[in-house]
Amino acid sequence: MNAIITVVGSDKVGIIAKVSAFLAERNINIEDISQTVLSGNFVMMMMVNLSSCSKALDEVKRELSGLGDTLSVSISLMHEKVFSAMHRV
Repeated sequence: MNAIITVVGSDKVGIIAKVSAFLAERNINIEDISQTVLSGNFVMMMMVNLSSCSKALDEVKRELSGLGDTLSVSISLMHEKVFSAMHRV
């Protein structure tokens, strides 16, 4: 199962490292990643594969939200099909 993770907030050291470590600890594979910093604002989008993760999607969402609070950034996760439907032209 693929999902999209977005991370948005003020740029600071360690955001990518901490999000990546979180995913690795849960056996969630990063399949594609894009990140940029615009005027001090950090923006990252990741396509991840959760097929080897033993946790439910809602639990991973909740934990990512908590990590975002710790890092003072907004982290969201949504199923790839939901993301694609929302961004269809």
